Parts: sequence; C-alpha cells; structure tokens
Amino acid sequence: MHTRLPLVRIVAIAGLIALVGCGAARATTLSADIPYGSNPAAGNTFVSNGTRFYYEIYGEGSPLLLIHGNGESIGSFKGQIGDFATHHQVIAMDSRGQGKSELGTAALTYERMAEDTNALLEHLSLRPVKVLGWSDGGIIGLLLTIRHPEKVSMLAVMGANLQPDAAYPWAVEGTVRVRNRITAQLSSSKNPKPLLLQLQLLDLLGNQPHIPLSDLATITVPTLVMAADRDVIRDEHTLSIFHAIPKSQLAIFPGATHMIPAQDPARFNKTVLDFFDNPFAMPDTKDLGWFD
Repeated sequence: MHTRLPLVRIVAIAGLIALVGCGAARATTLSADIPYGSNPAAGNTFVSNGTRFYYEIYGEGSPLLLIHGNGESIGSFKGQIGDFATHHQVIAMDSRGQGKSELGTAALTYERMAEDTNALLEHLSLRPVKVLGWSDGGIIGLLLTIRHPEKVSMLAVMGANLQPDAAYPWAVEGTVRVRNRITAQLSSSKNPKPLLLQLQLLDLLGNQPHIPLSDLATITVPTLVMAADRDVIRDEHTLSIFHAIPKSQLAIFPGATHMIPAQDPARFNKTVLDFFDNPFAMPDTKDLGWFD
C-alpha cells in the first residue's frame, strides 16, 4: 500500500531511464517525464486464465521485477525505475485489480497474485530474475520465491509481513475503521464496484497473509530484508523474517517510514542496487577471531 488512499499503507498491514531501446545515459534525464504506469511506449498486456494484466519494461541488462503495494500500481515505483533501468531490464506489472490490470472473478489473495506474477514471468520466458517487492509486493515476492524458487535469483523486500497482526495496533485498528466506513457507504452507493474492490484490498490487509515462518527456510537465494525504523510493521516481526531466511541481509532505514521508496528514493535505491549488483556476503563478527 502506498501513497493515495488511506487504506494504502497508512492503515496498511501488508503492505502501500530509458524507454525500451534507449540508452542508460538518457534514463536519469528523462525519467521524471515518463508516465510510469501509463506509458504506451513501454506498456503491454497478456492474459492469464481469462484475466488481462498490464506491464511495462524499461532498460536493458539482467532482469529486475518490481512488485508494488496494496491499492497501487507501477507508478508507485516512479522514484526507482529510472535509476534501476540504468543497471537492469526493469519489468513492472500492475497487480490483479489494481492499476490497469483486471480483477477477474476470483477473490484477491496473496497466493493468487503470486501466481499472476509467475504467469508474467512465464509469458516473458524469464527465469531467474531479481525481485524487489514493496509492502504487499514484498509478501508476493516471498510467496513467489517459496512457490517458484527457480524463477528468482535474488530477492529484496521492503516492509513485508507474514501475518496480519504483524502491524502495529494503530494500523490494525485503522484498517477496521476504514472497512466499517466503506461498508456503511455501500448501502447508499449507486456505483458499488469501486467500494467492493476497496473492501477486497482491505481484506488483504486485515485478514491476510498467513505464511508460516518455517516456510522462509525454503528460500535459498540471497535476500535483503528492509524496513524503516518507524514502519507500519513491528520491528520484531521484520527481524523474525530476516533470521528465518538462511542467506539474508538486513537493512533498517533510520529516520524513515514505510514510504521511504517514495520519500527518499536516492537512499532506498542505493541500498537496493548495492545488494543486487555486488557479490552477496554474510560476514559475521564471531569470525573475526577476537577470542582465539
């Protein structure tokens, strides 16, 4: 969840360059003018199980998949795509029922969205890819890696959670208030469809996900677990994710919020690119031989 509606990560639990063929030198210059998420020059669609999904591709190099947060779209990564496309081929898709992607008839679940993401990789014949997920996108990234480990080479997650009660109480309570307000509006609404979608998005935040901590032990790729020191997800929950993944690094951004990718993209982007573009390492203080 992210920047627009109160439900997108202000009350969140889970979460919320160049054009194709252009050179890296043009990416930073033009990125501010590119309508990410609504760019005919970079956009395309594909159909999976009768549902149409929208995605965009920028830059060249090793593939990097971006997964956005609750109620958001590709455009929420406008602070990242330009920088990342100077290093990578950046692929970003609007998640089911969000942005320009269709909702379909099935209820929203993180597992279903992870399968949608896998369908995109199948459509593009890509494997393995680096994956960055923010908020709900982090949850989807974890599930994608657990369910389809052959599709992911490296994983970075920002502000992800495994259970709905991993958020601070103010977020849990806020989600309930927003749900009650929208439910009350339904009875008098002449156009209930947007409200029903918001209720599904809120269900993701308030009642999902349910990922056993033990499942993270199956993630064997290098993983960067990120959060802010004033995030919506409780500190101890982020630490539990970090410790459960065998090959993991931890980054807690000081003086920051869940929205650091949008609020301080330079700092966030450097952290992510340093992880993706440098050899993975897990140095340990105990190995320094202090007591030998």
